[in-house]
Amino acid sequence: MKANLYSIGVDLGGTNLRIAAYTQNNGLLETILLPTRLAAGRDAVVTDMCHAIETLLTRYSASHSLAGIGVGTPGPLELPAGVLHNPPNLTGWDDFDLRAAIESRLNQPIVLESDANAAALAECMLGSGRTMKVDSLCMLTLGTGVGNGIILNGKVWDGATGMAGEAGHATIYPDGLACPCGSNGCLEMYASATSVVRAANQRIADGTAPALQGKTWTAHSLATAADQGNTDAKKIFIDAGHALGIGLAALVNTLNLPLYVVGGGLAQAWHLMKDTIFEELHHRSYVYRFTAPGSPIAMRNPSGATHVLPAELGPDAGLLGACILPFSEYGTLVEDRND
Repeated sequence: MKANLYSIGVDLGGTNLRIAAYTQNNGLLETILLPTRLAAGRDAVVTDMCHAIETLLTRYSASHSLAGIGVGTPGPLELPAGVLHNPPNLTGWDDFDLRAAIESRLNQPIVLESDANAAALAECMLGSGRTMKVDSLCMLTLGTGVGNGIILNGKVWDGATGMAGEAGHATIYPDGLACPCGSNGCLEMYASATSVVRAANQRIADGTAPALQGKTWTAHSLATAADQGNTDAKKIFIDAGHALGIGLAALVNTLNLPLYVVGGGLAQAWHLMKDTIFEELHHRSYVYRFTAPGSPIAMRNPSGATHVLPAELGPDAGLLGACILPFSEYGTLVEDRND
């Protein structure tokens, strides 16, 4: 029966909409990629999503039994209600009851989570968590902003209202840059793909980065330039590493989990940031100093070691997480991993 059990997962992004059929034995069976038609309004996006889900239901339900439908969405997301609250990547979706909108069209329940939580679940069960043989981790995703998901004992930690895991809006520099969330100096203002491009443009305007003059930069091209020896590009990633290390140190001190992973597009520049990340971890987290790999505590108690690593799954983490949400919901995911 397990071989014929399948799920449908949805990764709702501000640019793209990805919908996939998935089995635990065979992984992704088929993926539908659509543009997210934000300009057409939220009802149009939900309609596109549901049409794609219905296409996959028609295609696979004759040969498979449906475990459920999982949807990962940008937050902030109120749970269990399923209501979005001013999501920065979904303009015009404030106070939108996403769960009701989808369930009324499909006439069946869905499992709804934030996209960061979905990615963290996949990374725990299918990626680095599986590699390290742990079922608890904290994940930061460095993209347009900084997402955060926490997995405890194989389950997403949602908090009281679904809004746990907002480390991207932890204050790193109290007098720092204004953040759209209303605070100042948030982690995502210094350690996201958006932030490194902003930093490059600001330094070009200030005349403090002569090696960056005369080009239009992306996070990827900045990382390439840094790899090729551009000292001003290197400084940008060094600074991002400091901010990320400060944020990670606070998480390590607070959670004392065995694994912290960094994913998202900017994680491709891990090698450019890791030295300053670990410098801050050693400086600011006595928990990390006591439990880092190779420390006396870690030698006596390997399961108590604190590992900080780049994520393994890459850009499919959010989609895979949405696909495995129904299996996790019904308690079959951890059992399957331990078979």
